[in-house]
Amino acid sequence: MSDRSSLPGARVRQYLLLACALTLGPTALFLTGCKRDQAIVVQAEKVQRRNLTELVMAIGKIQPVTQVKISPEVAGEITSLPVKEGQMVHKGDLLLTIRRDLYEAGVRSSVANFKSAEASLLNAEATERRAEAELRRHVELFAKKLVSDSGYDEVRTAHEIAKANSASATQQIEMARAALKRSEEDLLKTTINSPIDGTVSKLNSEVGERVVGTGMMAGTEIMTIADLSEMEARVEVGEVDVVLIQPGQKARLEVDSFRDRKFGGLVTQVARSAKSLAVGTQQESTKFEVRIRIQDKEPFLPGMSVTAEVETRYRTNVLAVPIQSVTTRLPKGSNAQPATVVAKGRGQDPDKEFELITNKKAHEGPKPQEVVFLIENDHAHLRPVKRGISDDTYYEITEGVTEAQEVITGGFRAIARELEDDKAVTTKTNKPWGLSFSSKPAE
Repeated sequence: MSDRSSLPGARVRQYLLLACALTLGPTALFLTGCKRDQAIVVQAEKVQRRNLTELVMAIGKIQPVTQVKISPEVAGEITSLPVKEGQMVHKGDLLLTIRRDLYEAGVRSSVANFKSAEASLLNAEATERRAEAELRRHVELFAKKLVSDSGYDEVRTAHEIAKANSASATQQIEMARAALKRSEEDLLKTTINSPIDGTVSKLNSEVGERVVGTGMMAGTEIMTIADLSEMEARVEVGEVDVVLIQPGQKARLEVDSFRDRKFGGLVTQVARSAKSLAVGTQQESTKFEVRIRIQDKEPFLPGMSVTAEVETRYRTNVLAVPIQSVTTRLPKGSNAQPATVVAKGRGQDPDKEFELITNKKAHEGPKPQEVVFLIENDHAHLRPVKRGISDDTYYEITEGVTEAQEVITGGFRAIARELEDDKAVTTKTNKPWGLSFSSKPAE
């Protein structure tokens, strides 16, 4: 009886579950479809023609165009240093003197050696004249058979020796004269004068210090004289951008010490050899030095930090879209297949090696293409594009769009991931996300 009485209740429960399924099923499918077809909120703007200036940014230091490092050519103790750091000097002004005692003694010794060489020359010339006279007499006597052959040979040999001694004495005088001149020059080098008009930008030594000359090794750098009226920015540019920079290009400079100001510059020199930074580390990089002459006159100091923007390429009246509008997508219908590796011959033919059969294109897969999304009839339409130059806010588009088309500019997540071809979208007011002084609508 209990089993029969429970059958109506079970059937009622089954009917209820079936009714719920019939009711909730379509509702769930409807909600899922609505979610799938829900429009994505995006920002957009019209494709316009603009003037674009491509910029290459680099950082570096300000340095004088002309600066001279003062190092002595002779060693000794500094006895006089009448200049101070920051002092203005003119060409020919006294910078420092080095103790002269040792070099004055060297000059006196060289003078004595020169006079001794002169005396030796006089003695050698007198001996040569006497030997020459003796030789003439013996020539006459030998012609009359009044002198033996051995006697004549001795006189002739003595004359040749006297002549050689005279020539040697002449060379000794030249050597003594050169030594004297060198000693006098070393004495003059104990006094150092300014080679240019400028400012003592660095002073490393004091009176009483001993310095090393540059004659045989790297000398002591006593001070640096710089012409601060002509300054330049020396910046480091990466190997990718340096090929775009040429002498004569304009640049804008921002100096940390002069806030809210920009200075004009002109590229004067591009290095032809690279220098590697942080060699052997993960931060290793290759840089090229670019020199930019600063056209504005301000009290710049050597070593100030500077940021440079070099104008490399310029385009007028070209179609442009915001940088964030350009993204990448895989081409439609692409099916990337993994590489196929087939081993043959192992165990069957010992003379054959493993053969690797690789479909390179299938292995690498299709390359993503650059695209933008245009809005037509409240739907996003994917358009492959080709880029030209760019500034800090806009890309030049050479193929793929036309003027006045509406291109999606945001948000980032929608452009990077969510948007697909023919996806429903709705727009909202697109607030300017950035301004650029180098890109503006073409008139």
